[in-house]
Amino acid sequence: MSKNTELKLVGQPIFSQVLKLIDKWEFNKLVKAHNSDRYYKSFKSWDHLVTMLFGILSRCDSMAETCEGLKGMSGKLNHLNLKKAPAKSSAGDGLRNRDNVFFEDLYYQLINRHKQFLSVSRLVGLSIKELYIIDSTTIRLFSDILKGVGRNPIGDGRKKGGLKVHMLIDAVQSVGRFMRITEAKTHDKNFLKDIQVPKYSMLVFDKAYNYYQQFAKWTKDDIYFVTRQKTNAVYEVIKKVSSSRSKKDTARVLGEELIEISYKIGKEIRVLKLRRVCYQDEMNREYVFLSNNMTISAEEIALIYRKRWGIELLFKKMKQNFQLHYFYGENENAIRTQVWCTMIAQLLLSVLQQKANVKKAFSTIATMVRIHLVSMLDVNELLQNTKRTWARIKKGSGLTTPDLFAT
Repeated sequence: MSKNTELKLVGQPIFSQVLKLIDKWEFNKLVKAHNSDRYYKSFKSWDHLVTMLFGILSRCDSMAETCEGLKGMSGKLNHLNLKKAPAKSSAGDGLRNRDNVFFEDLYYQLINRHKQFLSVSRLVGLSIKELYIIDSTTIRLFSDILKGVGRNPIGDGRKKGGLKVHMLIDAVQSVGRFMRITEAKTHDKNFLKDIQVPKYSMLVFDKAYNYYQQFAKWTKDDIYFVTRQKTNAVYEVIKKVSSSRSKKDTARVLGEELIEISYKIGKEIRVLKLRRVCYQDEMNREYVFLSNNMTISAEEIALIYRKRWGIELLFKKMKQNFQLHYFYGENENAIRTQVWCTMIAQLLLSVLQQKANVKKAFSTIATMVRIHLVSMLDVNELLQNTKRTWARIKKGSGLTTPDLFAT
């Protein structure tokens, strides 16, 4: 068999190469700003981050598994800038007590550092340049640290806790631009008050975020939105713009109207003017959209709402490729820290995927990094050349696929 020269051996494990995407000078500057090492002699902020990322990327179920796994890397810890593997008790104390806001700010710092590698083409066919998608996802917890949603269980059952990750993403990027982590019972519309976007931006979200008072404020500030109308919405039609008959298996606008919706501020009743667009997709499903943009076409409003699916794919990546079924700590700060570190891990793998310029699925990238986390391989070569490498080995050695059923 010919020698495999495609996958290059390097002097550092893949995990170390992933960590190099974090600038240590910027990281230390953030540590100083938060004073996050003040009460820790051995388990510093860098040790904490490396420990969390190792557990998340290798899909460990507990802090005990994570610490034991790092102990098994005793000959490679120097590549990770660790003097020794942390004790379980030290890691647990840090997880409970080191403020999760430090990891939140680190996440946004990394977005700004790697924003040139996060752009994807998702605005094809749209006239707008700034499109932001808003949604939330719920993560269930076994304990009731954060209040869950839904009905109380019958009998002696106990309602499980839960947290909700509210997120705003730029439609041309693959990571969250702004996030809030709250109790699962928190209503989605409360997240809208914290959002700050440039003038003439377009926001898109589902009907769970219907909040007419906020819609009026955005209209006044020249910020546009597209959402779906609730089935029980009360409105008055002031002008019928267009209408057409439905055609089976054909996507088309069925009608457009200008409407007025009343809302209250204190005891005062005010009126908001919106566009109401009825649309049928290729599968004959009908949707009703609302927008405060009076210039774009009705077809573009429907296309903008389709772009909302991008954030669902992001949540799918997060839940399917990272360990969010088990949490390493039992207090609120520990849970928030793990979610922020999971977002950091997802961000770093997204950057690796873009840098390697491969069409492999994100799940494939995450699996390959997990399997080879401590291998001394070049990560770009690993992601780019695995299929081509096997083809060359097979061709050069004259290997053929055996017939298992040959007589």
